[in-house]
Amino acid sequence: MEQEGFGPGKRRRRCCFIVSVLAVLLLIVILALALGLSMREETNELEPIFLSRCKQLKEYDCQQAWELFQQAYVNRDPCNVSMEAYDPFITATAIRPQCNRMMFWSKTKYVVHEFTEKKNCFQTLEDTVLGSVLDGLTWCGKEGSFETFSSGCPAWMDCANNPVRSFWNRASAAFADVACGNVTAMLNGSIATPFDSSSIFASIEVKNFKSSKVKNLDIVLITQKNFVTNCTNQSLQTLKTQLPEGIIYNCKEVPETQIKQCSGDSEKACGACW
Repeated sequence: MEQEGFGPGKRRRRCCFIVSVLAVLLLIVILALALGLSMREETNELEPIFLSRCKQLKEYDCQQAWELFQQAYVNRDPCNVSMEAYDPFITATAIRPQCNRMMFWSKTKYVVHEFTEKKNCFQTLEDTVLGSVLDGLTWCGKEGSFETFSSGCPAWMDCANNPVRSFWNRASAAFADVACGNVTAMLNGSIATPFDSSSIFASIEVKNFKSSKVKNLDIVLITQKNFVTNCTNQSLQTLKTQLPEGIIYNCKEVPETQIKQCSGDSEKACGACW
């Protein structure tokens, strides 16, 4: 005779309940393991790329550079990393200026880099140790963690003091601070405001030029077939007034097709491209 409360139906329900609980627990364990693996992949992704790029340059103690770089953002709110947090890293990988060859740009990145890679007669920030090691990468830290993450990080516009944005702002300031001789900048002649006050070039780089080191600023205004801007643009007139006294300003409109044709001509000097 079956005891009250433990008939076949209730036993089946009890077994089903136990199996369900075990299944849920197993799922939680699997998800936790998957998340753990995912986090390890995220945290291990940036360091080998950083070290590999750095070692190719054969200029610095790359492990020390990595440690100084990490100190800027690990265990911090990813929206609260200041430009100054990168100062030790910037100092350790000091930019070696190439006078008369330094190239700045705003909203012309792909045109500029295609040109400089083929002609090899100008130096952009991305050609320096600072820029070449970190160009195109994403990183951040999290409060309570000393790991580096390469996903789940704030985008450029999400917050002003995110790790990537603060780094490029600080590196840009360092690049402009050592600019010397005749300096060139390629700006976009296909937009209404080539010298945009919110751009890094306007808000940081121009403000760090030193008249004791920079003699000329040559603006190369890259234009398309139906360009909307020329060298008389009001924003460029603003640029002239913001330059430190003593720096000579020049501007020239140059079709993008001309730049591309010239970059592919190995016999043509860089200066002849405009």
